[in-house]
Amino acid sequence: MSRTQQAIQEFENTIQEKMRAFEAFLSIPSVSSDPAKKASMLDAANYLKTYFEGIGMDAAAVYPTDLHPVVFAEKRACKPDAKTVLIYGHYDVQPPDPLDAWTTPAFEPNVRGDYLYARGASDMKGQIVSVIFALESVLKTGDLPVNVKFILEGEEEIGSPHFESFVRDNADLLECDIILNPDAGMIDKDHPTIVNGLRGLVYFEVRVDGPKADLHSGLFGGNIANPANELAKIIAQLHNPDGSVAIPGFYDRVRVMSDEERREIARIPSSEEEFLAVTGSPALYGEQGYTILERQGVRPTLDVNGLYSGYIGEGSKTIIPAYAFAKISCRLVPYQQYAEIYDLAEKYIRSLVPPTVKVSFIKHSGGPYYFADDAPGLENLVQAFKDTWQKDVIFKREGGSIPVATVMQEILGVKSILTGVSLPDDAIHSPNEHLHLPTWHKGVQAYIRFLTSFDA
Repeated sequence: MSRTQQAIQEFENTIQEKMRAFEAFLSIPSVSSDPAKKASMLDAANYLKTYFEGIGMDAAAVYPTDLHPVVFAEKRACKPDAKTVLIYGHYDVQPPDPLDAWTTPAFEPNVRGDYLYARGASDMKGQIVSVIFALESVLKTGDLPVNVKFILEGEEEIGSPHFESFVRDNADLLECDIILNPDAGMIDKDHPTIVNGLRGLVYFEVRVDGPKADLHSGLFGGNIANPANELAKIIAQLHNPDGSVAIPGFYDRVRVMSDEERREIARIPSSEEEFLAVTGSPALYGEQGYTILERQGVRPTLDVNGLYSGYIGEGSKTIIPAYAFAKISCRLVPYQQYAEIYDLAEKYIRSLVPPTVKVSFIKHSGGPYYFADDAPGLENLVQAFKDTWQKDVIFKREGGSIPVATVMQEILGVKSILTGVSLPDDAIHSPNEHLHLPTWHKGVQAYIRFLTSFDA
């Protein structure tokens, strides 16, 4: 039996034990956006540190930041000239709300059929432990042929506000040849996927203020502008009838796709029926003249992510609300600059505001687009995936944004391999988030093959 097969067999022989450890990790409510969960964030970090110590890492530490800690761990190879793989992940999760939409509680992991249900099962605690379990299985069956480091942060779901400063301050600690970031996913369970491009992001908030307090709509309606009405009018003017973004200058840096690019995208398996089945939407919507995958990965977008104004409790309350606000994000493509897009959006929105209300803005976060089709170690992972699934790897442009990849490229000088074994219908960020366990098992096997591929 080969070294790789021995490690895979070790994983399979200890799967029940590892599932218990996985579920214990999922049970920790590490919601980074909730101040009441700060202690749970530390619990999750310490859980990882303890697990790393238990599998024999040479170093494992919890580093404090101004908010939530970073976990670092390292295992050195026996040979002095071994390459170093740095594995990125985040242990924080999205809030579980609305709680009543969960079939079983969000932080009480529950296996139903081939699926494990829990907040963080897919995004991304399941992705973290898949690599940790792969490393553990390799360590238990022989020498490690490559140096392995982990950097696991607790602030990804809130924009990683302290990640860049941590990387800058610890660049020597994080020095590496290869970066593996399993925070992406597969197009479906049958096609191993590597992301070779990401969209950028800018996220901001628009607030419209009217009267100094909520007013009686019978006494003041018709004479005082309603901030909710005015914000709705503004939002309605952010898109053109063809689905494109109406902000002047928004597309100035967007280059036209070549015929070859469109052919490459068209080779990726996709269908309107599957897309609608995953989302539950009655019909597709989007910028005219582009396919689903083109709109998803290589065209920019603008979306309202949240709206609030007035009375939203049970029953009725007849008021003119004092204010209304919207949270808005733009997904950006080469060669859009997120700071420039924010300025264009603010200027355009201000031009739409009538004198009867006031407007203010908060810029929350931003990050550039990213290309990673030449990341170091890519060939090793491609072969590991191909050997596991017995199929060629699909390369795709991802619609989401992973700003930490650009941070590490800038500071550490290494592009990240972006991959993962989550699936489009895993309900990440939604109630009843889940993980397809057979696909996850294959992912662990693939990471075992990846780690042992450096044996030569």
